[in-house]
Amino acid sequence: MYSIPRAGRRTLCDNGLMPRVTELTVNGARRRIDADPERTLLSVLRDGLDLTGTKYGCGEGQCGACTVLLDGQPVRSCITPLSAAAGKQITTIEGIHHPLQDALLEADAMQCGYCTPGMIVSGVALLNKNPNPSREEIVRHMNGNICRCGTYLRIIAAIQKAAQSHA
Repeated sequence: MYSIPRAGRRTLCDNGLMPRVTELTVNGARRRIDADPERTLLSVLRDGLDLTGTKYGCGEGQCGACTVLLDGQPVRSCITPLSAAAGKQITTIEGIHHPLQDALLEADAMQCGYCTPGMIVSGVALLNKNPNPSREEIVRHMNGNICRCGTYLRIIAAIQKAAQSHA
């Protein structure tokens, strides 16, 4: 379900170093940057582009707080090298406007809010792929997005509600 993107073929510069990444497409807009291709996508989004909605959780790709969409697929940005995102469409929580956001609020599914961006991004990825998922499909897809407050049942209900309202 979640993968670690692999960088494409790498071209060496004259000095033997990998070329720096100078542009990303984030939330539909081209953004100029100057970053080491081995930096994590998360660090560039947060520190380089000031898109702080995507959270740093575990740093190991296990909790889901850092989830973003890369060409529509959910990835853990804390373990994704910038080189794997170059030339692709990156969507962060700041670029998402979806009925799931309202459904999560209505279901009172978010308490502390730290997991919220990753939950929304992952849930939207599921609903884009499968507009009418079963409860089991929701649970399977959202597995790996950790909510320390334990509101999983409300999160599932919100995704089901968003699916119904989006239909």
